[in-house]
Amino acid sequence: MASGDGRLADARWRLGAGAAVLLVLGAVAGGVAQRMVVDAQPAAIVPAPVATASAELVVDVQGAVAEPGVYRLPAGARVLDAVARAGGTVDGAAPGALNLARAVVDGEQLVVPTAEEQAALASAAPEEGGLVSLNRADQSALETLPRVGPSLATAIVAHRDEHGPFTDVAQLDDVPGIGPALLATLTPLVTL
Repeated sequence: MASGDGRLADARWRLGAGAAVLLVLGAVAGGVAQRMVVDAQPAAIVPAPVATASAELVVDVQGAVAEPGVYRLPAGARVLDAVARAGGTVDGAAPGALNLARAVVDGEQLVVPTAEEQAALASAAPEEGGLVSLNRADQSALETLPRVGPSLATAIVAHRDEHGPFTDVAQLDDVPGIGPALLATLTPLVTL
């Protein structure tokens, strides 16, 4: 029986040694496989950077400027920077029609009018039954709207200067003093 115990011990040792070899080989193979998978991943899996406050702005500058066109500006750029990037104003321009200190908004269009265009816009009152432009009307033209007095007209102009041109009439609801009822009244009377 002693030789049977020896063979049993020898078989157990071989079984243990074989299992240990398999574990080592499995660990090595797993590490190699994992490394191959990591190396094989395409670069497209890396997420694209999300736009942040440091991203560039794209602004379309038109009108009475030396070089009208679409320009990239750093975040935080002002209307003055956009006009300067377009080569500055030309003779006869009315840059004072714009708030040159306002921060530009990505994707907006800035139109520098001529002095003649500005004078025509300032003197143009909305026609009877005509729509008032939220983006071009001055304070007095806005005051022709029902329930819009001097303070509310000033608030609309201030909102436009601070946040850029209106892109939707519903944005009037963002102006302090305009609620859902007044918005409903003004919606059919205004345009962009």
